[in-house]
Amino acid sequence: MKKYRGIVFPLAILLLWAVGSEMEWFNTYIVPHPVKVLKTVLALAEDGILTRHLGISLFRVLSGFVITFSIAFPMAVLVGLNKKTFEYLSPFLEFVRHIPPIAMIPLLILWFGIGETSKIAVIILATFFPIFINTVSGISGCDNRLVEVGRTYGFTRWQTLIKIILPQALPSILAGMQLGLGYSWRSLMGAELIAASSGIGYMIIEAEQLSRIDIIFVGIIVIGTLGCGIDYFFLKATNRLLMWEGGNHDRDKNQELIKDFYA
Repeated sequence: MKKYRGIVFPLAILLLWAVGSEMEWFNTYIVPHPVKVLKTVLALAEDGILTRHLGISLFRVLSGFVITFSIAFPMAVLVGLNKKTFEYLSPFLEFVRHIPPIAMIPLLILWFGIGETSKIAVIILATFFPIFINTVSGISGCDNRLVEVGRTYGFTRWQTLIKIILPQALPSILAGMQLGLGYSWRSLMGAELIAASSGIGYMIIEAEQLSRIDIIFVGIIVIGTLGCGIDYFFLKATNRLLMWEGGNHDRDKNQELIKDFYA
């Protein structure tokens, strides 16, 4: 029964929403009936509106995430292996890290316009640091005893990185990727709410201007559901990749596996 405990609270909220709507506890203009919201979902899906906006948002998120990972990961590997490099980059990175990506949107619009480039830039700003910091943490925290074992076997620096350091840092890297996906999704919604002509965020702001509260509810539900879905499938994929029983990202277990492999 443990796996069903997580749905108890959402079901209670849904029940309260339905009962409150039937008993007229809520203003139906502000809180539409759940049946009306469901009908709106079906209507938007049938017309292709929901699918089109959703596809555009997903494409932006995945494109931005791939670009960010291709930048943040090699940079993190370089910094993690060379601490002196981090001393030069640390002040600037700390400065940028504390700037909310949403605060950069007006400037990005001036630089890149309201096209896709500005939205991708927002995703990069939001996603970079979770991937970068977790990767640096995993690489710099590598057990030096394992590195010494590699040297004993005559490993080159490249072999040490591929066969020892990266496998040990993999839990941290995947945790950073998971956080990065979440940040990229949330930041994109903010960007689409401010400056966009398509996407789920745009659909919500357009519904607000048209006083379609039911469509706003649909957009919010879709954002939350899809975000949970992305996170769930990412965890399933990483658990299969790492072949850890129960999907537990246990760093100590990973270290023991590496030690046994090179023993």
